[in-house]
Amino acid sequence: MRRNTQQQEYHFYRKPSAIAVAVGLAWSMPALADDYTNQAIERLQVLGQQPEHHSTLGAVDTLLSQQGVDFSAAGGMSALPVLNGMMGDRIKVLIDGSDVTASCANQMNPPLSYISANQVATVDVVAGVSPVSAGGDNIAGVIKVSSVNPIFADSDTLQWQSGYVSAGYRSVNDAMLLGAGVKLSSNSVSVDYQGAYEDTNSYRDGHGDKVLDTLFRAQNHALTAAWRDQTQQFAVKLTHQNIPFQGFANQYMDMTDNHSYGVLARYQRQLADDGEFSAQANWHSVSHKMGFFSPEKTGMMPMNTDGDDYSYQLHWRLPVSAKDTLLLGQETYDYRLDDEWPAVAGSSMMGPNNYININDGRRLRAAVFGEWQQQSTTRWWWSAGVRYEYVTTNAGDVQAYNTMAMMGMINADAAAVSAFNATDRKRSDNLLDVTLLARYQLTSGQQLQLGLARKNRAPNLYERYSWGRGTMAATMIGWFGDGNGYVGDITLKPETADTLSFAYKAFADDWQLTATVWYTKVTDYIDADVIGSFNKSGLANGQRNLLQFTNLDATLYGGSVSSVYRLADNYTGLWQLNASVSATHGERDNGGQPLYQIKPWQTELALQQQLGDWQNSIAWQWVAAKDRVDPRRLENATAAYSLLNISSRLQWQGVTLTFAVNNLLDHNYELPLGGVSIAEYKADSSQGFPQLAGAGRSLEFGVSYAF
Repeated sequence: MRRNTQQQEYHFYRKPSAIAVAVGLAWSMPALADDYTNQAIERLQVLGQQPEHHSTLGAVDTLLSQQGVDFSAAGGMSALPVLNGMMGDRIKVLIDGSDVTASCANQMNPPLSYISANQVATVDVVAGVSPVSAGGDNIAGVIKVSSVNPIFADSDTLQWQSGYVSAGYRSVNDAMLLGAGVKLSSNSVSVDYQGAYEDTNSYRDGHGDKVLDTLFRAQNHALTAAWRDQTQQFAVKLTHQNIPFQGFANQYMDMTDNHSYGVLARYQRQLADDGEFSAQANWHSVSHKMGFFSPEKTGMMPMNTDGDDYSYQLHWRLPVSAKDTLLLGQETYDYRLDDEWPAVAGSSMMGPNNYININDGRRLRAAVFGEWQQQSTTRWWWSAGVRYEYVTTNAGDVQAYNTMAMMGMINADAAAVSAFNATDRKRSDNLLDVTLLARYQLTSGQQLQLGLARKNRAPNLYERYSWGRGTMAATMIGWFGDGNGYVGDITLKPETADTLSFAYKAFADDWQLTATVWYTKVTDYIDADVIGSFNKSGLANGQRNLLQFTNLDATLYGGSVSSVYRLADNYTGLWQLNASVSATHGERDNGGQPLYQIKPWQTELALQQQLGDWQNSIAWQWVAAKDRVDPRRLENATAAYSLLNISSRLQWQGVTLTFAVNNLLDHNYELPLGGVSIAEYKADSSQGFPQLAGAGRSLEFGVSYAF
């Protein structure tokens, strides 16, 4: 390990485990982007990490896990990130600075599903107290994934610069992964293509049994062209995604098609006195279908969703003095959604009308922000910011399948549709975010960081406008993987989170230590209350609840410690020991009942070696039992478990070879954030709703050739 004293930059060799960098990166307050940084800001960098992760294939989850992000299980490309005990829309996920909305009642197409790991240039995570310039409409933090990275050459003519082809295989689900990329450039023009493809079967657990309905196929493509001169740069990125099928074991439905197209245009200009101006416009459109495609989970019910995101951002970075920088911005985000469930021919329940869940849904955000950064002394750095957003939502009239009573039973949707259509559905929210970030350099090897923030998030369209109260309609709503049904509430208020974070960092030539604690008080937290129940199997363990979104007050807090220690650096290579421990607690203020999907204690330990271009790692992960569970969602408790993983990586000229064995001892375990297996329940309802099982032993191979 070596230290650059001017920038306080720590270098480790490529691809450390999450235990090496999770806390440090997630709590490095200015770690988001060049727009928010200056020479005095600390950052952690992985030595040898190429601008493109071309040898890392598949979902971007692996890269984000290395920065302390947890995931709530969903489809293979669609897991939902979790920060500080909060998931989904509470985290602002930006892909190349653009806000892409999940257009699905189950959030099967979240922002991270639209980019693959090999297409990523950089990933940045700030949990909790993120600067207002990083993004609004969030209370848990910001995840920024960037792929637009134009590289120019010295030639006056457009010439070939580089390319790669990558392939991988995973035994646990017979996954085949492919990636490819090419770059052409001159001194003023850059052209870049990145593509990815993945095809998998359902994976197997530690007992060797198939975990039903976890198969999928996906491809992502991105083409970027850029032009520059001495003072400005213009780039355009075109994207396309095609997922013909994706199983969701913990949802009642599966994805049967997801087609998306996107256009991003970005302009950057250098201003006088080292100032910068940037303007960006984005359009993203998706056509999403749900239904059933596999004998591993059968049914008959089509659901169609169309969503469009339109946005622009105007940002200024204005140095006011040698010590002061002012960041200004104006942003607008316009999201539109139609969600309709076609009638099923011959079905008395799902017909004769199409069920209209959300009609002409719209969520419009207009924001302005200002942020002041100052390096007041050689020891003190601080940043203060204010962001205001005006959010409006609305939706048109809706329609039930029918308004007839079935077999003498009350048609709950008939009364609900009349009440919904008679209600004024337009809502407006005023969000005011305020953040204060400070850092004090105690000594050359010790640092304190403090963060204070008030952050806000307005309800999404499904939380407000999902109107159906019948069991079938309600169970189609919800991204929690719990088997329950959800009903919206037009009167929901925005969430307001007050967060305090504190971090201590110490480092020397051979080691680094980071300790963090955080506390968040959320007013009007959007949770759910029980309004009914249902039981499709008639067995005692087959009960699920009908829940309605509601506002309440909640408290979350947690802490973590991570360390890196260099054991030796000699003829046998560089040896490094990484360790971390983390814990999160979340509860309702009224009664102290647990919040849903709070991760239990987790400890990780890894021994890593690098000898020239050869890198090896053995890592052990222990996760405590999860016994604090949400009674309203009938959340399952899970037992403690440990996993042992080994990996090896060899680079030789342009070839990179990787080998790994994950879950080496083939332990059988349940995912604490996995939700229940509805696929298993449908196959055998006598077992109730078992927790989703984790993957068993997997041999993984990869080869990448850069040329």
